[in-house]
Amino acid sequence: MQWIVTPEEDALCVREFLRRKLPLSSKMLKYLKYREDGILVNGERVTVRRLLRAGDRLSLAIADSVSAPIAPVALPLDILYEDSELVVPAKPAGMPTHPSHNHHTDTVANALAARYAAQGIPFVFRPINRLDRDTSGLLLIARNKLAAGVLTRSMQNGDIRKSYLAVLEGEDCPDSGLIDRPLHRTAESIIVREVCAPDAPDAAPSRTAYRVLARGGGCSLAEAVPLTGRTHQLRVHFASIGHPIAGDTLYGIPNGRIGRQALHARSLRFPHPSTGETMTLTAPLPPDLKELIDRCFPHLRKELV
Repeated sequence: MQWIVTPEEDALCVREFLRRKLPLSSKMLKYLKYREDGILVNGERVTVRRLLRAGDRLSLAIADSVSAPIAPVALPLDILYEDSELVVPAKPAGMPTHPSHNHHTDTVANALAARYAAQGIPFVFRPINRLDRDTSGLLLIARNKLAAGVLTRSMQNGDIRKSYLAVLEGEDCPDSGLIDRPLHRTAESIIVREVCAPDAPDAAPSRTAYRVLARGGGCSLAEAVPLTGRTHQLRVHFASIGHPIAGDTLYGIPNGRIGRQALHARSLRFPHPSTGETMTLTAPLPPDLKELIDRCFPHLRKELV
């Protein structure tokens, strides 16, 4: 990560410059200070007290030096955006985000580990968001500690906007709404979530905004924006208003037209961790969801690709 010092930043010390650019934790700053190539100005190691001049090139060594213990497995994975700070893959339905019980070699993490191993680049898997195994769409992955910290802060501050497409059972879903219902884990399962009372001991405030885009074929097509990030939030929230996501066998019923929940992380908007530039990315519809939408809402064929 590097910057060229502007005339407006002339005479700032390195510490003040970095504080203006990044939400650096004291732990991260200490890590950089004691790394041989941690903080460089024009290729020379400096302390955080060094005064900067316009035109100086300030560099931080934040790339990982060793990989995390994730098995590299060459799996097909579409990459929609990639630079030295982050990577945004389009996760297919059926692929878990990260290794877990019974899924040690078939995940997004394995695919990315193989991608960077082939390039000789150390890789640590740092997902900023996660998707259920059978939900398709965009994942935001940080490629170093600093980017992970900045993006996590952006997520906590509400500066990252995720938008999903969901095909819901029933054509009578209200046109739009805000589902504001706390969630918690059910007593019978470590996986299943349910709506609960706000004063329940483990209640997690959960809010989902949505609007219906089309109706047809016994279904409603909705754009959903999770304003909080709870496990299974969209799936539980839509089921709670009587319109479960089509094909969701955990919170609804099977749908013969699609073999998984019809939920797709369609778009992602976030500030770039080093430049602050607003990034907006869109994931194409996977074939199974596109076929379902074509059948239920044929008038949208040219609008959703």
